[in-house]
Amino acid sequence: MKRFISLLLVMLLAFSLAACNSNDVTENKDSEKNEENTELEEKIVVYSTHPEDLLEYVSGKFEEKTGVKVEFINLRGELADRVRAEKENPQSDVMFGGASSLFIDMKKDDLFEKYVPAWSNDIKDIFKDEEGYWTGTIQTPVMLFYNNEMLSEKEAPKDWSDLANPKYKNNVLSRNSLSSSARATIASLLYQYYKDDNMEEGWNFINEFDDNVKGYYGSGSLQFQAIGRKEGAVSFSVLNSIIDNKEKNNLPLSIVDAKSGSPVITDAVAVIKGAKHMNAAKAFVDFVGSPEIQAELANKFNRLPTHPKAIENGKAWMKEAEYKVMDVDWSVVSKKESEWIQKWASEIEAE
Repeated sequence: MKRFISLLLVMLLAFSLAACNSNDVTENKDSEKNEENTELEEKIVVYSTHPEDLLEYVSGKFEEKTGVKVEFINLRGELADRVRAEKENPQSDVMFGGASSLFIDMKKDDLFEKYVPAWSNDIKDIFKDEEGYWTGTIQTPVMLFYNNEMLSEKEAPKDWSDLANPKYKNNVLSRNSLSSSARATIASLLYQYYKDDNMEEGWNFINEFDDNVKGYYGSGSLQFQAIGRKEGAVSFSVLNSIIDNKEKNNLPLSIVDAKSGSPVITDAVAVIKGAKHMNAAKAFVDFVGSPEIQAELANKFNRLPTHPKAIENGKAWMKEAEYKVMDVDWSVVSKKESEWIQKWASEIEAE
């Protein structure tokens, strides 16, 4: 009996070792397969709304780290149309930049590949798609501001509704409808009327705002130059641009923390579905949203990061930035924005 038990134990031990060896072989094969799958392609193509100096910086850093060459195209207001037109044969791998409302709308058209970067776990839910189709890298409050050499604090607007006040006739300057921040802002303001089922009053407001606008500008630099030349006293822009122009260009600007809050745009990144350079595209998303790169962009380009660690390592104003957030349901805005902006651009701005 003892000999039988000993023989049985030997057989069980041999079987166990064989199983372990088999598992090792399987795991090694899976590991090799994963390594093959993560081999990066030689280049990626990035469609973006970011300024070229920022894109050049990010591209250089990414190539330096990975060896992957980045070809970027700045498309501004044409970005979504280009990605949609190329759906059956994508010519880009990554969409980098643009408001979250745009990403929400494009997700419905099945234009993005689901991909959740590791850094996504550390940012707030409001800055990312719950299913992982896009992730926010920059939070961008759009705020009212004014030239304080032209208006006193008492004379300055206190809320967005003041943009329609006749006392600011020919004293308001604005970005045009090709600007992603202007589009998101106008849509956010119209949403305040839409949620109360009062769009007629909303369009009256936009028309009255337009009556006060002295000029629409195709670039932020032209907009701020006009404010600096005192061609108009009141405007709105993303917070980092206002601070940039205060600090670097010494413009006499004061920021208004609007009573109804400021729209906060989440600037996002996503992998294009069917991307020809899929592995490199995912690596790019991992890279641009990492706390290290977000902090670099914060300090070099004055962009307010979504990642808390990047904010900690960013500029002083970023740690101190406090503003009331406007109530905006971006999922609703994403459905209505194209319709609203088309009406604003063709029937009001262009008049």
